[in-house]
Amino acid sequence: MLKIETLSQTGMLRASTVAPAEEPRAGVGAAAVSAAKRVPAAVWVGGGLLAALLLALYLRIGIKLVEDWINYQDYSHGPLIPFFAAFLVWDQRAVLLGIAQKPSWFGIPLVVLGLFILLVGVFGADLFLSRISFIILAAGLIWTLAGRAMLGWSKFLLFVLALSIPLPAVLFNHITFPLQILASEVASWMLPWFGVPVLREGNVINLPAMPLEVAEACSGIRSLMSLFTVAVIFGYFVEKGTLRRTILALASVPIAVAANVARIVGTGLCVQYWDPQKALGFFHEFSGWLMFLVSMSLLYVIHRLMARFMPQTSKPQAGAAI
Repeated sequence: MLKIETLSQTGMLRASTVAPAEEPRAGVGAAAVSAAKRVPAAVWVGGGLLAALLLALYLRIGIKLVEDWINYQDYSHGPLIPFFAAFLVWDQRAVLLGIAQKPSWFGIPLVVLGLFILLVGVFGADLFLSRISFIILAAGLIWTLAGRAMLGWSKFLLFVLALSIPLPAVLFNHITFPLQILASEVASWMLPWFGVPVLREGNVINLPAMPLEVAEACSGIRSLMSLFTVAVIFGYFVEKGTLRRTILALASVPIAVAANVARIVGTGLCVQYWDPQKALGFFHEFSGWLMFLVSMSLLYVIHRLMARFMPQTSKPQAGAAI
Protein backbone atom coordinates (compact mmCIF):
# COMPACT_ATOMS: atom_id res chain seq x y z
CA MET A 1 0.00 0.00 0.00
CA LEU A 2 2.81 2.36 0.83
CA LYS A 3 4.46 1.69 -2.49
CA ILE A 4 1.21 2.18 -4.35
CA GLU A 5 0.56 5.45 -2.60
CA THR A 6 4.04 6.60 -3.47
CA LEU A 7 3.51 5.75 -7.10
CA SER A 8 0.16 7.52 -7.14
CA GLN A 9 1.69 10.57 -5.54
CA THR A 10 4.51 10.47 -8.07
CA GLY A 11 1.98 10.20 -10.86
CA MET A 12 0.08 13.11 -9.43
CA LEU A 13 3.27 15.12 -9.28
CA ARG A 14 4.06 14.26 -12.90
CA ALA A 15 0.54 15.14 -13.94
CA SER A 16 0.79 18.44 -12.14
CA THR A 17 4.09 19.22 -13.80
CA VAL A 18 2.98 18.17 -17.29
CA ALA A 19 -0.44 19.79 -17.26
CA PRO A 20 0.79 23.38 -16.95
CA ALA A 21 3.24 22.67 -19.78
CA GLU A 22 0.32 21.82 -22.07
CA GLU A 23 -1.26 25.26 -21.71
CA PRO A 24 1.55 27.25 -23.33
CA ARG A 25 1.62 24.79 -26.25
CA ALA A 26 -2.10 25.26 -26.73
CA GLY A 27 -1.60 29.02 -26.56
CA VAL A 28 1.20 28.89 -29.14
CA GLY A 29 -0.91 26.72 -31.43
CA ALA A 30 -3.83 29.13 -31.20
CA ALA A 31 -1.51 32.04 -31.92
CA ALA A 32 -0.06 30.22 -34.91
CA VAL A 33 -3.53 29.49 -36.27
CA SER A 34 -4.56 33.08 -35.67
CA ALA A 35 -1.44 34.33 -37.44
CA ALA A 36 -2.08 31.93 -40.31
CA LYS A 37 -5.57 33.33 -40.63
CA ARG A 38 -4.24 36.89 -40.66
CA VAL A 39 -1.65 36.27 -43.41
CA PRO A 40 -4.13 35.73 -46.28
CA ALA A 41 -5.98 38.89 -45.27
CA ALA A 42 -2.73 40.87 -45.34
CA VAL A 43 -1.87 39.39 -48.72
CA TRP A 44 -5.28 40.30 -50.10
CA VAL A 45 -5.03 43.84 -48.77
CA GLY A 46 -1.54 44.27 -50.18
CA GLY A 47 -2.62 42.82 -53.52
CA GLY A 48 -5.63 45.12 -53.60
CA LEU A 49 -3.48 48.19 -52.92
CA LEU A 50 -1.01 47.13 -55.61
CA ALA A 51 -3.84 46.55 -58.11
CA ALA A 52 -5.30 49.97 -57.28
CA LEU A 53 -1.90 51.60 -57.87
CA LEU A 54 -1.49 49.84 -61.22
CA LEU A 55 -5.01 50.86 -62.18
CA ALA A 56 -4.23 54.49 -61.38
CA LEU A 57 -1.05 54.34 -63.47
CA TYR A 58 -2.48 52.54 -66.50
CA LEU A 59 -6.18 53.45 -66.61
CA ARG A 60 -5.91 56.05 -69.37
CA ILE A 61 -3.37 53.94 -71.25
CA GLY A 62 -5.69 50.93 -71.08
CA ILE A 63 -8.70 52.92 -72.30
CA LYS A 64 -6.73 54.15 -75.32
CA LEU A 65 -5.60 50.58 -76.01
CA VAL A 66 -9.20 49.34 -76.06
CA GLU A 67 -10.13 52.18 -78.43
CA ASP A 68 -7.33 51.09 -80.78
CA TRP A 69 -8.62 47.51 -80.71
CA ILE A 70 -12.03 48.78 -81.81
CA ASN A 71 -10.89 51.34 -84.39
CA TYR A 72 -7.96 49.52 -86.04
CA GLN A 73 -8.74 46.22 -87.74
CA ASP A 74 -5.08 45.19 -87.66
CA TYR A 75 -5.56 44.49 -83.94
CA SER A 76 -9.17 43.34 -83.94
CA HIS A 77 -7.97 40.24 -82.05
CA GLY A 78 -7.06 42.43 -79.06
CA PRO A 79 -10.32 42.00 -77.09
CA LEU A 80 -9.75 38.24 -77.11
CA ILE A 81 -6.47 38.52 -75.19
CA PRO A 82 -7.74 39.60 -71.71
CA PHE A 83 -10.31 36.79 -71.65
CA PHE A 84 -7.74 34.21 -72.65
CA ALA A 85 -5.27 35.54 -70.05
CA ALA A 86 -7.92 35.25 -67.33
CA PHE A 87 -8.76 31.71 -68.45
CA LEU A 88 -5.06 30.87 -68.47
CA VAL A 89 -4.69 31.84 -64.80
CA TRP A 90 -7.86 29.95 -63.87
CA ASP A 91 -6.88 26.85 -65.84
CA GLN A 92 -3.42 26.76 -64.25
CA ARG A 93 -4.54 27.62 -60.71
CA ALA A 94 -3.42 24.25 -59.32
CA VAL A 95 0.07 24.78 -60.73
CA LEU A 96 0.15 28.35 -59.40
CA LEU A 97 -0.76 27.22 -55.88
CA GLY A 98 1.97 24.59 -56.01
CA ILE A 99 4.77 27.04 -56.85
CA ALA A 100 6.84 28.01 -53.83
CA GLN A 101 6.72 31.73 -53.06
CA LYS A 102 10.28 33.03 -52.78
CA PRO A 103 10.39 36.85 -52.91
CA SER A 104 13.60 38.21 -54.38
CA TRP A 105 15.28 41.60 -54.61
CA PHE A 106 16.51 40.70 -58.10
CA GLY A 107 13.20 41.83 -59.53
CA ILE A 108 13.63 45.43 -58.35
CA PRO A 109 15.71 46.50 -61.41
CA LEU A 110 12.88 45.31 -63.68
CA VAL A 111 10.38 47.30 -61.62
CA VAL A 112 12.54 50.43 -61.88
CA LEU A 113 13.03 49.86 -65.62
CA GLY A 114 9.29 49.45 -66.15
CA LEU A 115 8.52 52.68 -64.28
CA PHE A 116 11.24 54.53 -66.20
CA ILE A 117 9.86 53.35 -69.56
CA LEU A 118 6.38 54.38 -68.41
CA LEU A 119 7.61 57.89 -67.65
CA VAL A 120 9.40 58.12 -70.99
CA GLY A 121 6.30 56.91 -72.81
CA VAL A 122 3.92 59.27 -71.00
CA PHE A 123 6.04 62.42 -71.25
CA GLY A 124 7.27 61.51 -74.73
CA ALA A 125 3.73 60.76 -75.98
CA ASP A 126 4.79 57.29 -77.12
CA LEU A 127 1.90 54.86 -76.75
CA PHE A 128 4.00 51.77 -77.43
CA LEU A 129 6.48 52.52 -74.64
CA SER A 130 3.66 53.33 -72.23
CA ARG A 131 1.96 50.03 -72.99
CA ILE A 132 5.01 47.78 -73.09
CA SER A 133 6.12 49.21 -69.74
CA PHE A 134 3.23 47.33 -68.14
CA ILE A 135 4.66 44.00 -69.30
CA ILE A 136 8.11 44.87 -67.92
CA LEU A 137 6.70 46.22 -64.67
CA ALA A 138 4.49 43.16 -64.21
CA ALA A 139 7.48 40.86 -64.75
CA GLY A 140 9.48 42.80 -62.15
CA LEU A 141 6.66 42.71 -59.60
CA ILE A 142 6.13 38.98 -60.06
CA TRP A 143 9.85 38.31 -59.63
CA THR A 144 10.08 40.58 -56.58
CA LEU A 145 6.97 39.42 -54.74
CA ALA A 146 6.69 35.76 -55.76
CA GLY A 147 10.13 34.68 -56.95
CA ARG A 148 11.84 33.47 -60.08
CA ALA A 149 9.83 30.26 -60.32
CA MET A 150 6.60 32.23 -60.57
CA LEU A 151 8.19 34.49 -63.17
CA GLY A 152 9.11 31.39 -65.18
CA TRP A 153 5.48 30.32 -65.15
CA SER A 154 4.30 33.82 -66.07
CA LYS A 155 6.46 34.24 -69.19
CA PHE A 156 3.81 32.73 -71.46
CA LEU A 157 1.08 34.85 -69.87
CA LEU A 158 3.15 38.02 -70.35
CA PHE A 159 3.89 37.04 -73.95
CA VAL A 160 0.18 36.61 -74.64
CA LEU A 161 -0.54 40.04 -73.14
CA ALA A 162 2.19 41.56 -75.33
CA LEU A 163 0.38 40.27 -78.43
CA SER A 164 -2.44 42.73 -77.71
CA ILE A 165 -0.13 45.77 -77.92
CA PRO A 166 0.00 47.43 -81.37
CA LEU A 167 3.47 47.69 -82.85
CA PRO A 168 5.06 51.14 -83.17
CA ALA A 169 4.49 52.84 -86.51
CA VAL A 170 8.15 52.62 -87.53
CA LEU A 171 8.34 48.87 -86.97
CA PHE A 172 4.87 48.36 -88.45
CA ASN A 173 5.89 50.09 -91.69
CA HIS A 174 9.12 48.09 -91.89
CA ILE A 175 7.03 44.91 -91.79
CA THR A 176 4.14 46.07 -93.97
CA PHE A 177 6.06 47.37 -97.00
CA PRO A 178 8.13 44.19 -97.57
CA LEU A 179 4.93 42.16 -97.27
CA GLN A 180 3.31 44.38 -99.92
CA ILE A 181 6.22 43.85 -102.31
CA LEU A 182 6.37 40.12 -101.62
CA ALA A 183 2.64 39.64 -102.18
CA SER A 184 2.67 41.67 -105.42
CA GLU A 185 5.73 39.81 -106.74
CA VAL A 186 4.31 36.34 -106.09
CA ALA A 187 0.88 37.31 -107.43
CA SER A 188 2.46 38.78 -110.59
CA TRP A 189 4.35 35.53 -111.03
CA MET A 190 1.23 33.37 -110.62
CA LEU A 191 -1.37 35.32 -112.60
CA PRO A 192 0.20 34.51 -116.02
CA TRP A 193 -0.41 30.82 -115.21
CA PHE A 194 -4.11 31.60 -115.67
CA GLY A 195 -3.63 33.54 -118.90
CA VAL A 196 -3.57 37.01 -117.35
CA PRO A 197 -0.74 39.23 -118.68
CA VAL A 198 0.82 41.30 -115.88
CA LEU A 199 3.12 44.29 -115.61
CA ARG A 200 4.22 45.00 -112.06
CA GLU A 201 5.44 48.39 -110.85
CA GLY A 202 6.36 48.16 -107.18
CA ASN A 203 3.20 47.19 -105.34
CA VAL A 204 0.94 47.95 -108.33
CA ILE A 205 -0.08 45.04 -110.57
CA ASN A 206 -1.14 46.37 -113.99
CA LEU A 207 -3.79 44.09 -115.52
CA PRO A 208 -5.37 44.51 -118.97
CA ALA A 209 -8.68 45.42 -117.31
CA MET A 210 -7.33 47.85 -114.69
CA PRO A 211 -4.36 48.37 -112.35
CA LEU A 212 -4.56 46.49 -109.07
CA GLU A 213 -2.76 48.08 -106.13
CA VAL A 214 -1.60 45.96 -103.22
CA ALA A 215 -2.26 48.56 -100.56
CA GLU A 216 -1.09 48.51 -96.96
CA ALA A 217 -4.35 46.92 -95.86
CA CYS A 218 -3.80 44.15 -98.42
CA SER A 219 -0.22 43.45 -97.34
CA GLY A 220 -1.37 40.58 -95.15
CA ILE A 221 -0.21 42.14 -91.88
CA ARG A 222 -3.77 42.08 -90.53
CA SER A 223 -4.27 38.37 -91.15
CA LEU A 224 -0.70 37.68 -90.03
CA MET A 225 -1.13 39.29 -86.60
CA SER A 226 -4.55 37.76 -86.04
CA LEU A 227 -3.58 34.30 -87.27
CA PHE A 228 -0.40 34.25 -85.17
CA THR A 229 -2.40 35.15 -82.06
CA VAL A 230 -5.03 32.53 -82.84
CA ALA A 231 -2.27 29.97 -83.45
CA VAL A 232 -0.79 30.70 -80.01
CA ILE A 233 -4.17 30.28 -78.32
CA PHE A 234 -5.07 27.23 -80.42
CA GLY A 235 -1.71 25.66 -79.59
CA TYR A 236 -2.34 26.03 -75.88
CA PHE A 237 -5.53 23.97 -76.13
CA VAL A 238 -4.41 21.26 -78.56
CA GLU A 239 -0.68 20.88 -77.88
CA LYS A 240 1.11 19.95 -74.66
CA GLY A 241 4.76 20.49 -75.52
CA THR A 242 6.54 23.80 -75.96
CA LEU A 243 8.25 22.68 -79.18
CA ARG A 244 5.02 21.74 -80.92
CA ARG A 245 3.30 24.91 -79.76
CA THR A 246 6.19 26.96 -81.12
CA ILE A 247 6.10 25.14 -84.47
CA LEU A 248 2.36 25.74 -84.74
CA ALA A 249 2.73 29.45 -83.98
CA LEU A 250 5.60 29.91 -86.44
CA ALA A 251 3.72 27.99 -89.14
CA SER A 252 1.04 30.69 -89.05
CA VAL A 253 3.47 33.18 -90.65
CA PRO A 254 3.98 31.43 -94.04
CA ILE A 255 0.34 30.32 -93.98
CA ALA A 256 -0.86 33.92 -93.59
CA VAL A 257 1.48 35.15 -96.34
CA ALA A 258 0.38 32.37 -98.73
CA ALA A 259 -3.30 33.01 -97.97
CA ASN A 260 -2.88 36.70 -98.72
CA VAL A 261 -1.17 35.93 -102.03
CA ALA A 262 -4.02 33.56 -102.94
CA ARG A 263 -6.49 36.33 -102.12
CA ILE A 264 -4.70 38.79 -104.41
CA VAL A 265 -4.51 36.24 -107.23
CA GLY A 266 -8.22 35.51 -106.86
CA THR A 267 -9.00 39.23 -106.93
CA GLY A 268 -6.91 39.64 -110.07
CA LEU A 269 -8.75 36.80 -111.80
CA CYS A 270 -12.12 38.28 -110.87
CA VAL A 271 -11.03 41.69 -112.15
CA GLN A 272 -9.92 40.22 -115.47
CA TYR A 273 -12.61 37.61 -116.11
CA TRP A 274 -15.62 38.78 -114.11
CA ASP A 275 -16.50 42.28 -112.85
CA PRO A 276 -13.92 44.73 -111.44
CA GLN A 277 -16.50 46.42 -109.19
CA LYS A 278 -17.66 43.15 -107.68
CA ALA A 279 -14.10 41.88 -107.44
CA LEU A 280 -13.01 44.89 -105.38
CA GLY A 281 -16.22 44.93 -103.37
CA PHE A 282 -18.01 41.78 -102.29
CA PHE A 283 -15.33 39.29 -103.36
CA HIS A 284 -12.55 41.28 -101.70
CA GLU A 285 -14.30 41.21 -98.32
CA PHE A 286 -15.58 37.66 -98.64
CA SER A 287 -12.20 36.30 -99.72
CA GLY A 288 -10.60 37.74 -96.59
CA TRP A 289 -12.88 35.70 -94.32
CA LEU A 290 -12.57 32.67 -96.58
CA MET A 291 -8.77 32.75 -96.55
CA PHE A 292 -8.76 33.09 -92.76
CA LEU A 293 -10.91 29.98 -92.45
CA VAL A 294 -8.62 28.16 -94.86
CA SER A 295 -5.62 29.27 -92.80
CA MET A 296 -7.23 27.93 -89.63
CA SER A 297 -7.84 24.63 -91.40
CA LEU A 298 -4.18 24.47 -92.40
CA LEU A 299 -3.17 25.05 -88.77
CA TYR A 300 -5.33 22.09 -87.79
CA VAL A 301 -3.71 19.98 -90.50
CA ILE A 302 -0.26 20.87 -89.13
CA HIS A 303 -1.47 19.93 -85.65
CA ARG A 304 -2.62 16.53 -86.90
CA LEU A 305 0.65 15.96 -88.77
CA MET A 306 2.67 16.73 -85.63
CA ALA A 307 0.47 14.40 -83.61
CA ARG A 308 1.23 11.65 -86.12
CA PHE A 309 4.93 12.19 -86.80
CA MET A 310 6.05 13.94 -83.57
CA PRO A 311 4.48 11.90 -80.74
CA GLN A 312 5.16 13.15 -77.26
CA THR A 313 7.24 10.67 -75.31
CA SER A 314 7.40 12.47 -71.99
CA LYS A 315 4.88 14.27 -69.85
CA PRO A 316 5.40 17.99 -69.19
CA GLN A 317 6.64 18.94 -65.75
CA ALA A 318 4.22 20.50 -63.31
CA GLY A 319 6.06 23.83 -63.25
CA ALA A 320 6.20 23.96 -67.01
CA ALA A 321 2.59 23.22 -67.80
CA ILE A 322 2.34 26.30 -70.03
